[in-house]
Amino acid sequence: MMKIFSHIFLLITLLLTTAHAQSSDDDWISLFDGQTFNNWSAAENPETFSIEDGMIVVDGPRAHLFYNGPVENHNFDDFVFKADIMTMENANSGIFFHTQYQEEGWPAHGYEAQINNSYDPDPRRTASVYNVDDNTEITFPDNEWFTMTIRVEGQHITIMVNDEVITDYTEPGDVDRGTNVLSSGTFALQGHDPDSKVYFKNIRVKPL
Repeated sequence: MMKIFSHIFLLITLLLTTAHAQSSDDDWISLFDGQTFNNWSAAENPETFSIEDGMIVVDGPRAHLFYNGPVENHNFDDFVFKADIMTMENANSGIFFHTQYQEEGWPAHGYEAQINNSYDPDPRRTASVYNVDDNTEITFPDNEWFTMTIRVEGQHITIMVNDEVITDYTEPGDVDRGTNVLSSGTFALQGHDPDSKVYFKNIRVKPL
């Protein structure tokens, strides 16, 4: 009899674990359809961004590609964001969050999660909260895919590369940096300069 109860317990545990995993997977919302720039708006130099084999290719002069779609009305507060990224040699890029669309210049709102594995003129490496909590160690090589995860919950920012925490930052309550603070807003992919080529795919978010 004990063996029967033991088997039933294991079966129930397995079913609950599977259901939880499926529910977690279902919580992710894709922000890029792999074929079009629907729900995205490019500013300053739109030609910097193109689509190739289901990937966003960033290759050209300074530009930013802002998400302006229906998910959360492109105004995210707490979230987990993921993207698969591959950098070419000497590439500099970034992912802005809690930001707003603007026609030109570096985004004035929110924070940037830095992407830089070999661009030596800037010592701030991948997974830095740019110019706020900077990582100076190379976290991943060029020419290989990695997954960047950005989590914002309250005043807490965590940035991971392949599930390894690189930056763990809590914004102080008395911070004074104008609009470069946590509030709410959208995401933007950065085209940094004509010599920086970066690929993005599997862009997804999980509102919290």
